[in-house]
Amino acid sequence: MSIKDGIRRFFGIKTEEELKKVKTPQEKFKEFIESLLFAAIAAFFIITFVVQNTRIPTGSMEDTILVGDFVLVNKFIYGSTSPRYIPFTEIELPWFRLPAIRQPRAKDIVVFEYPGDSDQLKANPAGINYVKRCIGVPGDTIQIINKVVYVNKKLFWIPPHIRYDVPYPKPAGVFEPRIFPKGMPWNEDNYGPLVVPKKGAKIKLTIDNIAQWKTIINREYGKEVVGFNGSVVTIEGKPVTEYAFKKNYYFMMGDNRDDSLDSRYWGFVADDMIVGEAFITLLSWDRDIPFTEIFRLLGSIRPERVLKLLN
Repeated sequence: MSIKDGIRRFFGIKTEEELKKVKTPQEKFKEFIESLLFAAIAAFFIITFVVQNTRIPTGSMEDTILVGDFVLVNKFIYGSTSPRYIPFTEIELPWFRLPAIRQPRAKDIVVFEYPGDSDQLKANPAGINYVKRCIGVPGDTIQIINKVVYVNKKLFWIPPHIRYDVPYPKPAGVFEPRIFPKGMPWNEDNYGPLVVPKKGAKIKLTIDNIAQWKTIINREYGKEVVGFNGSVVTIEGKPVTEYAFKKNYYFMMGDNRDDSLDSRYWGFVADDMIVGEAFITLLSWDRDIPFTEIFRLLGSIRPERVLKLLN
């Protein structure tokens, strides 16, 4: 079957000859299977390279995106990728990325593959998608002062639905042990300044700061390569005093600033972990209602969030 015939059958368009011809049950069944197969291929192509739906399981982006929202993700704007894992498994596949229309910008609501905790080589389980606001792009300097975000020493744009659940900031100098990078005397409300790594940018490596950069270097190599030889830092057993980043990185935060597990805790997002931009809410309902209570679930649909553009 040609692509033209497949498209015609997918949309139920029949030629004049087909309308006149009386088909046997076997021919009808074959036509049905062919149309079904083409529809499956078309759906796979669209979901893989164009747009996909993702359900929001946590409240880190409230009130911009609510728990229970089904959000459409524009995958081709940042460059679509082929499947990275065998479906329903964590088995990795060789993959490629198509050319991007543009790179992520500050303010974008970005869907990305969770890179893992601040001391993990990769997330476990792998392939989990997060949705956050892009705060910093490669080369930007991020600083948070009393909950207020500054980028390159300028007040960052305030999201229209930003949310704070804790009215008072944690004072500067109060150490939060979970904070990224490891060992920095910061907390989630008074943070930085921290430069977002840019491809090719170099940093000095010493025995005193290697804990901050060990995980990101290991991730770039895809294995544990950072070590020590006395007071000397080594990469793949070779002494080094500096390191040039191989990728561009982004700093992500949730709009629900006091209830968001984001880059303040687990670090930067590499460019090859980006999935796409969340741009519209397709549907929204109460996720706490089980599917077995279908009528109650349908009754919980939030009409004001159906086809709502995100900003």
